[in-house]
Amino acid sequence: MASLFARFITFLGVVASVMALPHFSVQQQYLEVTRMRASAEIRPLALLETQCMNRNVHIVFHDEAVAELAICDGGIAGSVQKCRGSPTETKGVAGTARFSVKTMRKGATIEISKERWERCVRAARAVCPTGTYRAVCAGGASKGDIEFFLTQPF
Repeated sequence: MASLFARFITFLGVVASVMALPHFSVQQQYLEVTRMRASAEIRPLALLETQCMNRNVHIVFHDEAVAELAICDGGIAGSVQKCRGSPTETKGVAGTARFSVKTMRKGATIEISKERWERCVRAARAVCPTGTYRAVCAGGASKGDIEFFLTQPF
């Protein structure tokens, strides 16, 4: 009886080793993006609402980061700490990413700081980790809030 049991276990081991199990792979870029997002502070209260539009759209993380800092007149990269020029709407485009930003109230201008903008984008990405989205950032305008979209430029 013990011999029969041993043969059965051996048979199961052979069958299991030859069976084609599904293979899941994750691209290195995804792991890098996940690590970078995990290191950023996320404040969900920075947003009033977030809508994931199309989770299957591929936006390159580097393009998203460049477009994020390209909003406003001349961008908000480097030492610039606030949106310049007081626009009512603006955009930042780089490669596969486009940020479109506008005020929610008529007559208001965008006066968002770089820190607040980055908090809003990180919070939106925490809700929608892939693809395109729409979100409303609390404050950031001379009167009220700002609405922004991350989409592809084409």
